[in-house]
Amino acid sequence: MRSLVLISAFFCFVCVSIATGQESSEFSQAIPVPAAASEELQAALRDWPRPDISAVPDVPANDDEWLANIEQSDERWASGIPLMLEQVPVQVVHDRLAGVNVHRVTPAEVSPANEKRLFLYVHGGAYVYGNGDAGIAEAILVANRIRIPVLSVDYRMPPNHPFPAAVNDVISVYKELLKSRSAKSIIIGGTSAGGGLALAAVHQYRNLNLQLPGAIYAGTPWADLTKTGDTLFTNEGLDRVLVTYDGFLAAAARLYAGKYDMKNPLISPVYGTFDGFPPTILTTGTRDMFLSDVARTHRKLREAGVIADLHVYEGMSHAGYLISPDTPESLNMYSELGDFINRYLD
Repeated sequence: MRSLVLISAFFCFVCVSIATGQESSEFSQAIPVPAAASEELQAALRDWPRPDISAVPDVPANDDEWLANIEQSDERWASGIPLMLEQVPVQVVHDRLAGVNVHRVTPAEVSPANEKRLFLYVHGGAYVYGNGDAGIAEAILVANRIRIPVLSVDYRMPPNHPFPAAVNDVISVYKELLKSRSAKSIIIGGTSAGGGLALAAVHQYRNLNLQLPGAIYAGTPWADLTKTGDTLFTNEGLDRVLVTYDGFLAAAARLYAGKYDMKNPLISPVYGTFDGFPPTILTTGTRDMFLSDVARTHRKLREAGVIADLHVYEGMSHAGYLISPDTPESLNMYSELGDFINRYLD
């Protein structure tokens, strides 16, 4: 399964774009593979050489170049989905809800406890990648491993649709869902930009006085689009997925935010207030460049009196549970997510 999801986990585009497979000259100290990580994760780290952060390619210079880059990347990651579906027994149906494209992902067997629950999934991809089938890899895994129906939102993205289009699309879908189901039967979440967008959406649900979902899944969320968190510096080049903020990540952040301040809580949700938020599960790893931003978000949730479970995995890079899904860490992460759903959803 590892090689399959490496193909289909589109949001690791940054690593594919930047990593050269060479040891970075920026580091004078050799950092060994973490002995406390599982053997499977250790093997994955050995197979994935430490990238060279000095080999950052040129980012697209205008909208036309962005569109060409996005189309090429999305086609590449979407091409792995048919093979994934051959190995993972779920059904994917393309649909529209409230004028927004969505994917309904149904496992072959729904857990009896989850029959009336729904996972509202928002994909990652630095807020610019993951259109169409390119954005459903984790939705497939969630549906299969937790045995829960998933509705994946194919939200609009820049350069044609910068902020607030993505937030508005998630709001529209959620409002439509509330016409036919209890808010407390819904968990919203995703990984990376998807986790950040889920947090931002809940900020806006609260602003609009909507009933809040029963729980949030914030998988290593991109909760701060500015270069602020400590581990954006300390884990640079050690994170084999994000590699560095400079280059594509920074450019994607600017493209998504457009004319708006990146510290707007609907863009970087860590800068908002979390009073009244539903129970939230957060996941990261010791080599994740977003580790600090996840920790900051967890702390703000706790200070607001919100139930917030933080899971940090030894040796894991950004979204490593999805990049290497056959590791014990990945299996444990989705098991923890399933248990969290059982505790806090109606």
